[in-house]
Amino acid sequence: MKLLLMNFILFTCMFMMFIKHPLALGILILIQTFIICLLSGMLTDTYWFSYILFLIFVGGILVMFIYISSIASNELFKINFMDKSILLFFICFFILSYYFSNDLLTSNFYFNNEMYNFFNKYMFSNNEFNFNLSKLYNEQTFLLLMMLVLYLFITLIAVVKITNIFKGPLRSNL
Repeated sequence: MKLLLMNFILFTCMFMMFIKHPLALGILILIQTFIICLLSGMLTDTYWFSYILFLIFVGGILVMFIYISSIASNELFKINFMDKSILLFFICFFILSYYFSNDLLTSNFYFNNEMYNFFNKYMFSNNEFNFNLSKLYNEQTFLLLMMLVLYLFITLIAVVKITNIFKGPLRSNL
């Protein structure tokens, strides 16, 4: 499942090269954000970090959507034939890589039980490696969290002071 999601991320990256309309690029960024949040949730066994990351990205994309929709023209989505053939090649490549990689992953040392037991027994036996991301508000990370909150607050104040409400919108009504 993780490999399929990573291939889909690569596919959307390749697809971004052929799209020239900014709203379609925003949709692709939103799809990539959703897939990256799914992957990070699968890797950390908790979805709180993924949920916060998704909300931050959606907030940023909404701000970008407001600016881009006021600037972008009403052009249609156009993809020429050469772009479609390259896109079809990438789709076939990712499908074939997914099918062939299933056999290769089983021979990888990471999925070997002996190597997995060795790493768990000797490398990660200390309690300091058993840190879970769900313990976000503990004593060790309190100072870092407070510095992050203060940094975001100062950035918010700076952005409010820099922007001038009397200048008006980016595009004026003609």
